[in-house]
Amino acid sequence: MIAPGAASQCPVAMQPDRSARRLIRMKKHVTDVGLVITAALALAGCGTAVPPPPIVAHGVAAREPLVSPRPYGAADTAFGLDLLSAWCRTDPRSNLVLSPSSLASGLGMAYLGARGGTAQAMAGVLHLPATGGQELAAGLQARSAALHALDSPGVTLDATDQVWADPNLVTVRSYLNAVATGYDAGVAQAPLLREPDQAVREIDQAIASATQDQIPQLLAPGSLNDVGWVLTDALYMRAAWAMPFDANQTSPGPFTTAAGQQVSVPFMDGGLYRTASAAGWTGVWLPYQGGKLGMVALLPPVGAGSCTMPSATTLNGMTGMLAGTSTTGLTSRDVALPRVSIQDRASLKNLLSLLGMGVAFSPAADFAGLSPQACCIGLVEHAATLKVGELGTVASAATAVGIEPTAARPQGASVAFDRPYLMLITDSTTGEPLFLARVADPAAQ
Repeated sequence: MIAPGAASQCPVAMQPDRSARRLIRMKKHVTDVGLVITAALALAGCGTAVPPPPIVAHGVAAREPLVSPRPYGAADTAFGLDLLSAWCRTDPRSNLVLSPSSLASGLGMAYLGARGGTAQAMAGVLHLPATGGQELAAGLQARSAALHALDSPGVTLDATDQVWADPNLVTVRSYLNAVATGYDAGVAQAPLLREPDQAVREIDQAIASATQDQIPQLLAPGSLNDVGWVLTDALYMRAAWAMPFDANQTSPGPFTTAAGQQVSVPFMDGGLYRTASAAGWTGVWLPYQGGKLGMVALLPPVGAGSCTMPSATTLNGMTGMLAGTSTTGLTSRDVALPRVSIQDRASLKNLLSLLGMGVAFSPAADFAGLSPQACCIGLVEHAATLKVGELGTVASAATAVGIEPTAARPQGASVAFDRPYLMLITDSTTGEPLFLARVADPAAQ
């Protein structure tokens, strides 16, 4: 992979993926097939930019050395906490849910096309490790492989990354190689500039399919006007608890909301779970089947502010203790956890700007690594759902990052979670934060 700062400026070399190549081989009309293959191969050089054939294509993924994905799990956790904290401060009385993993993937694909100060600002907000090009490629590849490996008996985990490009715009070939290497992302054509609402429908259909219809609409009509590329991530998870709660033991109990009101909500009463404390926070580890994936439910210190968050260091340390094999510093306690269902969607451009990514949204942005015609990020749309019940958890998330063309473009006792708390669903092996939520009122839907 060519990391930010060293991309070739050749137009895109669109190589049909394996399924497309199989389809071509099955065709009987040899003359037509020859034209398709010729068009695809003609793009391999650095000559005139020719619109690629209207099929899904894929860059060339490099096979990078094996490295630990844990630094990227830690980075995504820190980024997620920053964003949830900023979001909470704008809406302190509401339930909020986001996927740091999905957002980091969507924005990470944009980062691979960023250069100069734009890349530096994005890396800072995303907390990316300070590594060189090949180390970054290897880390991102390891992160993606670890995510896909979570799919196992008792856990369904589907993660899908995609680059959508208008056929009239040039995409740098090395960028496609980079997203193929780091995110296993392919490229699909969409009429973004000519028929943006048609592109909205195509992208929304793909997101709905990838999330098992948990997110039927991510993009609204008109949202892709003046957008030439859309980078999407979709994440779907269904996981059964290793120790299911007994529905017969679920009973109503009082919960003090972020607004200071007391409401009655259904509490699931469980057996003994591993707990740990750090910096005033109490964490409980609720494992899913298979042992690799688990939820950390986090109760803040008594009297903490409404939008208080643990530091990334505190959270990563506590998660490591709870998900590890050592019992040092741990206790086993009963748990009373509310049954919740949360769904959220937001345009995150303003919040990301406040966190320090503003240059990426301005005309001063540099995304030359994606295309000489790329201007800046025009939108970041995110949606997430989270349902926690007696048998397990169902969660989904989707992110769309829209890149605009340049101006010259064509168009102790028991732990009772009875006050606002956090939930983190994480890979115990890598620390990758799949979902992060703040529950302010479990009775709200």
